[in-house]
Amino acid sequence: MAIVSLENIHSPADLRSLDRSGLHEIAAQLREFVLQSVSKTGGHLSSNLGTVELTIALHHVFNTPYDRIVWDVGHQSYPHKILTGRREQMATLRQKGGISGFPKRSESEFDAFGTAHSSTSISAVLGMAVASRNAGLDRQHIAVIGDGAMTAGMAFEALNNAGVTSGVNVLVILNDNDMSISPPVGALNHYFARLLSGRFYATAKNVGRAVLQHVPPVLEFARRIEGHAKGIVSPATLFEELGFNYVGPIDGHDLDALVPTLENLKQLGGLQFLHVVTKKGQGYKLAEADPVLYHGPGKFDPSVGIQKPKEPPKQTFTKVFGNWLCDMAESDPRLLGITPAMREGSGMVEFERRFPARYFDVGIAEQHAVTFAAGLACEGQKPVVAIYSTFLQRGYDQLIHDVALQNLDVTFALDRAGIVGADGATHAGNYDIAYLRCVPNMVVATPSDENETRLLLSTCYQHPGPASVRYPRGAGCGATVNAGLDVVPVGKGVVRREGQHIALLVFGTLASAAVQAAENLGATVVDMRFVKPLDETLLQDLAGTHQAFVTIEDAAIMGGAGSAVLEFFSQKGIACPVLQLGLPDIFIDHGDQAAILAELGLNAAGIEASIRERFPNLLPLVA
Repeated sequence: MAIVSLENIHSPADLRSLDRSGLHEIAAQLREFVLQSVSKTGGHLSSNLGTVELTIALHHVFNTPYDRIVWDVGHQSYPHKILTGRREQMATLRQKGGISGFPKRSESEFDAFGTAHSSTSISAVLGMAVASRNAGLDRQHIAVIGDGAMTAGMAFEALNNAGVTSGVNVLVILNDNDMSISPPVGALNHYFARLLSGRFYATAKNVGRAVLQHVPPVLEFARRIEGHAKGIVSPATLFEELGFNYVGPIDGHDLDALVPTLENLKQLGGLQFLHVVTKKGQGYKLAEADPVLYHGPGKFDPSVGIQKPKEPPKQTFTKVFGNWLCDMAESDPRLLGITPAMREGSGMVEFERRFPARYFDVGIAEQHAVTFAAGLACEGQKPVVAIYSTFLQRGYDQLIHDVALQNLDVTFALDRAGIVGADGATHAGNYDIAYLRCVPNMVVATPSDENETRLLLSTCYQHPGPASVRYPRGAGCGATVNAGLDVVPVGKGVVRREGQHIALLVFGTLASAAVQAAENLGATVVDMRFVKPLDETLLQDLAGTHQAFVTIEDAAIMGGAGSAVLEFFSQKGIACPVLQLGLPDIFIDHGDQAAILAELGLNAAGIEASIRERFPNLLPLVA
């Protein structure tokens, strides 16, 4: 008998030739490969250990890539990548020039849709299904969506639309692991957990079918009754009223249940909804015990597990925010903290522990988070919305219509601003300056280091209107963070280095690199602190004493802080050359943060080189 080996699986076609025992052997090898691979590169672990059997079953049953599979969020797709010809490339995962940590259409024909933001899969597969129907193609379309992502409004918008769309094959698989990233929240999730995952319905249903299968008339009667019964003990009625045939729950780690169920659903076609129960971290006890810790680890030794560093690293910006939030909440009982399912990522664990009644995790629902904050502000509360820059994009209409238009007192703490590194273009916080500064009433603050972050958080919190503070992923230059809740004047910058002829206007955490460059150029460095409002008085004063300006930001150049300076100069009739340094008009791929900034010329050497190239006539004056 041929030896079954993961090394011999080069595409899903190889899986389809295996019998059930062979699939079990591949599952064991695949789980071990995922563990060993991620431990060497870092990446998402718990979620991928939980989808091993489901991935094998899907590719075994369906004719991929002809049949389309869309992995919602996408951080559960490593087994999929490994089985679709990218096993050897896993050593390059999330590294420059390597494969993405999420499905990516340009990477493989098996990646039917690029996913990294939550709850888009059902909409995407419905669009694909309609296109297939219109082209006369008999094709299957599968959306694999987690229970956390299922609580988002967009998922139900898609389900609602699908229910009135005829002639399409759509299979929605609810991967219920009772987790998104943070522990699940919300009434709907509690409903799922209590009823969908309950064993009573599944056991009763399976036993009943086994007993009655040899008595067809009675079985048919039981099926009719079942439609009423499962409406009592599970929310299957919810999905069936939307037009889907609900099946489940079944064990998502049991290939002997998954394969025949998927084969049956494939034959049925139409609108199908399969509920599978899985466990994050399955097969690796440490990840099973703490799936949050092992959600997105760096490199580690699987035999030992993740170890706390021997020496405490520099304080991260996220930690600065978390400490500030607790301190400000202590001094102001009106403060309420809001997160859309990113408690750990946004640094709110301690806040929840100390102020549980003032902590609100609204689930993966960014639009709701923003308007919920607006409602709180209407009644005199002071909400702080802690949200990644890339995820605030999902609540942009609410930010404009519900917060800014009404000039409500909501503070936005934007984590992961600028280059995010390994998560790549899907999570890039490149656009917030451009999309926020055009909104009336909005204050946009860009702290230059850890201490400035605390200062500007306090300042924006005390500002009686909408305000945002953006800060990057990871640690900064190691600035000492002063205690207290001091504030600075809104819209006022500060000169960090006195020079001549060239003024470097820095918006954000590239300030330390700018100062290093300025030492070799004899230039002035200004920490602008705010993109909106700009320090117009300071800019006019500098225009009278300098021959050229350089704007520096870790955000998109187009429409960014440099554009704001140029608009002001144009409005005032100030004729002065301006060099804009920032992120170019491209989607920036994954890689090391520092290396990406260096490649873009946004480290000290790159900033100096760009200035020397643009203003060579001024160099003799500053040499």
